[in-house]
Amino acid sequence: MVLVTGHRGAAGLEPENTLRAVKRAMKLGVDQVEIDVRLTRDGHLVVIHDEKVDRTTNGHGRVSEFTLEEIKKLDAGKGESIPTLKEVLELVKGRIRVQIELKERGIEKKVVRLVEAEGMVSDVTVTSFFHEAVKRVKEVNRNIETGVLFVCSPIKSWQLAIDALADALHPNVEYITPEMIEEAHRRGLKVKVWNTEDADEIRRLIDMGVDAIGSNRPDIVLRVLREIE
Repeated sequence: MVLVTGHRGAAGLEPENTLRAVKRAMKLGVDQVEIDVRLTRDGHLVVIHDEKVDRTTNGHGRVSEFTLEEIKKLDAGKGESIPTLKEVLELVKGRIRVQIELKERGIEKKVVRLVEAEGMVSDVTVTSFFHEAVKRVKEVNRNIETGVLFVCSPIKSWQLAIDALADALHPNVEYITPEMIEEAHRRGLKVKVWNTEDADEIRRLIDMGVDAIGSNRPDIVLRVLREIE
């Protein structure tokens, strides 16, 4: 069964990485949502992709320059504020899984401790392009599922996960191959691809045997899956 991941909530339908986007994804029927996490100046975990707030809000400057109180005053689209990781976890708890992408180094333990405090160790996947950060998550709590993100075509893609003690490969859709999936599955690794909104490509990915498909338009992925069934 292929899992459907709403990328940044449902970024193609609502303001990305907001509670509104997460709610929309859940209403559509996704299995999980993917969100991005950074740290404010006063040490709070907030959900935003970019290093700066400029693209996704009406503010200017680096996330790390804002306190939580200050960043909460920004409009992230349609009147939404930038949520904290805690707010997202509380929203999805007991309903769907959440993929937490670490957008910076050094926040691994803080993220793990919050996940533990919320009682969601078995309900999250932690990923990052910083593979050493993925490894540290596993070292802090080996029961948390992890995955390595990459945008390339490694000779031994599965080795990226092995080296990071990870459970899954999270390749960009442009680099996925049947061989990559076969080799990963042979080693007990999952393959969770991102991001596509093309129905024909989604069908090809399903035929290849991927374990999850991430999309800014999870409604399209869900529609294709229903058509196949």
